[in-house]
Amino acid sequence: MTDITAVFTHYIEHYDSVDIAESEFKKHLHEDSELRVAYRDWCHEVGSSEKRGFLDFCEEYLDNKNNIWDSLSSDYDE
Repeated sequence: MTDITAVFTHYIEHYDSVDIAESEFKKHLHEDSELRVAYRDWCHEVGSSEKRGFLDFCEEYLDNKNNIWDSLSSDYDE
């Protein structure tokens, strides 16, 4: 079974932009039926559409990453 969030994270961290990461992910998605099933299941579980699922994950992932840096920065400023 594919850990879909690990796959998402790989693409986000491997490519310099979300657009390129999404494009490469979708390309891989069309080539790998196991990934396609895992993605479809994940989208259903989190209530996201298959069209927006990867982007929704990216937004949340990057927001969380920014919040960590903001928290560390505010701790440093004090």
